[in-house]
Amino acid sequence: MKKTMRAFRMLKWQEPPALVEIDLPEPGPGEIRIKVAGNGVCQSDLHMPHLPAVMEQFLGWKMPFTLGHEVGGWIDKLGSGVVGHEEGQPVAIVSTRSCGHCLECDAGFDNACDWNKVGRGYGMNGGIADYLIVESDRPILKLDKLDPRRAGPLTDAGSTSFHGVRRVTDRLGPGRTAFVIGAGGLGSFAIQYLKILTTARIVVADVAPDKRARAIELGADEVVDGALENVAGELLKRTDGRGADAVLDFVGTTATIATSIASLAKLGRYALIGAGEGKLEAPLMGALSGKGASICSFVGGTAEDTRSAIELAEQGLLRNDVEFFDIADSAKAFEKLAAGQLAGRAVIVP
Repeated sequence: MKKTMRAFRMLKWQEPPALVEIDLPEPGPGEIRIKVAGNGVCQSDLHMPHLPAVMEQFLGWKMPFTLGHEVGGWIDKLGSGVVGHEEGQPVAIVSTRSCGHCLECDAGFDNACDWNKVGRGYGMNGGIADYLIVESDRPILKLDKLDPRRAGPLTDAGSTSFHGVRRVTDRLGPGRTAFVIGAGGLGSFAIQYLKILTTARIVVADVAPDKRARAIELGADEVVDGALENVAGELLKRTDGRGADAVLDFVGTTATIATSIASLAKLGRYALIGAGEGKLEAPLMGALSGKGASICSFVGGTAEDTRSAIELAEQGLLRNDVEFFDIADSAKAFEKLAAGQLAGRAVIVP
């Protein structure tokens, strides 16, 4: 009789995911099976039931697939030819996929690799399951002190926000201002990284009073009510009209994009990270006129970003708040995330 496992999966396009029993996968040559300790739930997971079937045609996604791309666990079984790893070793899995030899990977931006168009939890099997197969040891990061149940959020929320901060640190010397829009899962990490890696003044905007309070706890110097009619105007007022030298937008709606551009100081940099599908409704040249500012965007962090986030957590320098859910309650975790009822990151534990 075949062994089975539980998995929270997308079964059909335009339908909600479901917890099902599937065959326990066996690692092939060069592959490694991971026993999942915990998988963080991301805002992007909420979009999966609403995506059209053309994702299969244009990106190569294959239905059905198991959700989850923030994975911590233990090495469970090695495929033939795998060396340098031991069964039982606690690990975290880099959330983005990369080949390791294209121009982007060679430049250290493996999050821009074409392999990342299809990944664990988005188009192929992910980690909201008892076990996960990874196709090589490239995405595996060994853990020392860190509980693998808590490591998952560091591989995406922690890694992506680290990448965002890394892209703007050259703008954040003494006397400079960093403006963080959105103090949720990613923004919470960004506040901490800014505090650790820069000497900048940190201003945070969020519509939720509890998240603004938490931002202060995490190291923000000031907070702004994101529900104000003119958030950019408030930021400019607090910087004597100069604006922010770096803006990290973890929301990405039309409103926050406009606020971010209007808040930029001369020679500032705007990092668009949130997937709110917003638009810039003013001419870009006019909006940036005379500023000499720059804009960057990206999807996820690199393997090195993930390694850096984990190292900071291993040193006890990061606050990584999580709320655990049994895999049988996966749908409940998704509902709480969608309703904004989580203080930290939801983690599904098999």
